[in-house]
Amino acid sequence: MNPFSLTGKTALITGASRGIGLAIARGMHAAGAKVILAARSKDKLEALAAEMNGRAIELDMMSSDSIQRAAEEAGDVDILANVAGTNVRRKFEDYTPEQYHYIMQTNLHGLAELTQLVGKHMIARGKGGKIVNIGSFTTFTGLPYVSVYAMTKGAVGQLTKVLAAEWAAHNIQVNCIAPGFILTDLNRAMWQAEDLNAWRKGMQANDRLGAPEDIAPTAVFLSAPGSDYITGQVIAVDGGATTTAKWPVPPPAA
Repeated sequence: MNPFSLTGKTALITGASRGIGLAIARGMHAAGAKVILAARSKDKLEALAAEMNGRAIELDMMSSDSIQRAAEEAGDVDILANVAGTNVRRKFEDYTPEQYHYIMQTNLHGLAELTQLVGKHMIARGKGGKIVNIGSFTTFTGLPYVSVYAMTKGAVGQLTKVLAAEWAAHNIQVNCIAPGFILTDLNRAMWQAEDLNAWRKGMQANDRLGAPEDIAPTAVFLSAPGSDYITGQVIAVDGGATTTAKWPVPPPAA
């Protein structure tokens, strides 16, 4: 058995219309999985799914009805990759109730509802499964002006550990990837600032910006048989941002 193969597996990937979600869908397809791409923009998804001989289903994380329909339409799923997410940067005191609800529902409550439905079906099938959640740099580390986002991503990290403990008896492994600074269409303009790039280059061992394709291989591995003994982990894929820093003071001469 190839420990990195997903042949014969069906994977449901949320937030699959772009960025990390799309990269993960392509990576899982390349590894042999039948992929189901889920996002709000189904028209765009149809073309992307066709590229991978997959399926496209509409999924709006703000709607419980949409989440339930998507879980039913997906059917038998061996792998669930929870990628869909959003953010609004504000001072904590400036968040509106609407913004708070929007981030919480998309990143946490919707994720929990979908995971509950898919996980329940995995348990009933009795064939095990893999769940890969997408956390964040803020799952580990506090950054200003993303308080509500960080709340959701911290909770996703803890949910990962609890579900790993609960669902181990059903041969379901649950893990979380915490991406570092990944360049996507959503943040491309922000990373044009020279001072922001200088800050990043001083704080992590690998000082380049990450790409969605840097996240996909870890998601594929965590969905494959080679990771059967890995569960309840939050794995940073961040160029060392959470564990390293560059020290600008050179050592004294020998």
